[in-house]
Amino acid sequence: QVQLVQSGGGLVQAGGSLRLSCAASGTAISMYYMAWYRQAPGKQRELVASISSGGDTNYSNSVKGRFAVSRDNAQNTFYVQMNNLKPEDTAVYYCYLNTLYGANWGQGTQVTVSS
Repeated sequence: QVQLVQSGGGLVQAGGSLRLSCAASGTAISMYYMAWYRQAPGKQRELVASISSGGDTNYSNSVKGRFAVSRDNAQNTFYVQMNNLKPEDTAVYYCYLNTLYGANWGQGTQVTVSS
């Protein structure tokens, strides 16, 4: 059984930084596509950043240049470093891991950016 446990997040002032972590168990992450999504109140969940098994990354236009996704296969963990945070980045952030057996989500973590 695959489990994703998130850590990080919290309250930060605009312009600040946070790093979210997503630790996986039950499978090795090295073979799989992973991503970070977020959902703000009243809005649909949106894809923020992704990283392929080969290390290729993609970002939404709203975070490009400010967020960086990475993975540590040895620690079976992936991350998103969020810099120059803006109030519009406020949302619940979810990690996502797509394996051969289906999609898996983290529990979600709140990120709040004050102006």
